[in-house]
Amino acid sequence: MYLTFDDGPHPIYTPQILDVLARHRVQAMFFVVGSLAEANPGIIQRIIDEGHTLGNHTWNHEALGGLTRAEFDETVGRTQALLGDRGSACLRPPYASMDASTRPWAAEHGLDVVTWDTSPKDWLEVSAQDVAQHLVDYARDGVVMLLHDGGGDRSQTVLGLDSALSELSSRGYRFEPLCR
Repeated sequence: MYLTFDDGPHPIYTPQILDVLARHRVQAMFFVVGSLAEANPGIIQRIIDEGHTLGNHTWNHEALGGLTRAEFDETVGRTQALLGDRGSACLRPPYASMDASTRPWAAEHGLDVVTWDTSPKDWLEVSAQDVAQHLVDYARDGVVMLLHDGGGDRSQTVLGLDSALSELSSRGYRFEPLCR
């Protein structure tokens, strides 16, 4: 299984998620917003130091569908430049917003567009139990789960993740970072 986290890094919730992942010996992928990565370099370094991977989630969480080429190059290129060799070759469009140009333009930046298979929709008001139950119910080999470490109060995500990882680990699931 692949756990992915979008919209961070967040100074409160990303470290809490990293603590949960470390406790369960789980690796994950963090699709980071460039402006937040620039503001939180210590968290970015911790993500790398703990064996997780970084992906591009634009500079300011812009919807990529409908952007001009110059706007696309600015938001994606600026984030990729900040990540440098610490970043993977993966781009996740915010809101899954894409148009016919998104994949070819991403490829010109050396990036593959990556989406997800399922999500507990933790950007809405969902309980920790809802988050955990969704992760357990939709677990299967190769599934890409979308969660969030930024963009709002993620306390229920943190609690739900901890509970789900206890259950999923006991069932023998392995978790690897996407886009190595």
